[in-house]
Amino acid sequence: MKTRLQEFLTGGRDIFPLVVGAAPFGILFGTLAQSSGLSFWGAMGFSAIVFAGAAQFVALGLLAVGTAVPLIILTTFVVNLRHLLYSASLVPYVRQLPTGWKLLIAFLLTDESYAASIGRYRQSEASLYKHWHYLGGSLFMYLNWQLWTLVGLTLGQALPDTSRWGLDFAMVATFIGMVVPYVTRSAMLATVAVSGIVSAATFGWPHRLGLIFAAIAGMIAGYLTDQRQERRS
Repeated sequence: MKTRLQEFLTGGRDIFPLVVGAAPFGILFGTLAQSSGLSFWGAMGFSAIVFAGAAQFVALGLLAVGTAVPLIILTTFVVNLRHLLYSASLVPYVRQLPTGWKLLIAFLLTDESYAASIGRYRQSEASLYKHWHYLGGSLFMYLNWQLWTLVGLTLGQALPDTSRWGLDFAMVATFIGMVVPYVTRSAMLATVAVSGIVSAATFGWPHRLGLIFAAIAGMIAGYLTDQRQERRS
């Protein structure tokens, strides 16, 4: 059985490829934040408190065009609804932990931390410290995000037009790498396919509303596919 320290270090090792993928995304966020109307400390606080890369970029884009605050909140809320599904799948593994641990796990929950830790939780090996694996990976990602946000804020303005470098594709590639290994059931395939098709079809919708519609459509498609499979079985 692994010790707390071994689990912690293994978590950091397992999430490392995703940390590398998030670095350019953090730089881009820091670079674009001030030009979108956020102050230096506002941008750092955004990364430190919100800590949600995709939602931060969506909110940044909406702020830049003067979108009303309630719509920004609604949009980012819907974008992050997937975290409810992550949380639900983690409940069987963390329900016995103290409240302090649960709050920490909830705050540090990201796509990357979930992808890196759920595989460890599902391993049959008996261990009392698998939550330390989660902590090691998610804390590494958290510190990484703060570092590269800071780099983007301090050095990004000195770099020529970083928005044209294609750095934003790094996170797209990271998400693809996280999602593909889990597309093992028809329900998952339906979710990915429908949300992808709908998001492409609604790309031109104002205020990024297409993201909300695509996310909801994907979840509905996955749920209906899963229900149909259960009825057949």
